[in-house]
Amino acid sequence: MTGPVLLVDPIACDGRGLCAEMLPELITLDDWGFPVISAMAVPARLRADALVTVRACPKLALRLADSRRE
Repeated sequence: MTGPVLLVDPIACDGRGLCAEMLPELITLDDWGFPVISAMAVPARLRADALVTVRACPKLALRLADSRRE
């Protein structure tokens, strides 16, 4: 079963790291503090947390996208 994937807009992101604090299961930070996100579909058990994380991004750099369309 597929599901949404978490994507980051690297141009909009300014590397605050809030996303990695909120969703460490899917997001790590690189050496400069920018998010590194797994390309896998967001597991069902983490979808609500992923949505909260997307909405909390101060730069609106995160989004959930349908994996069938990306």
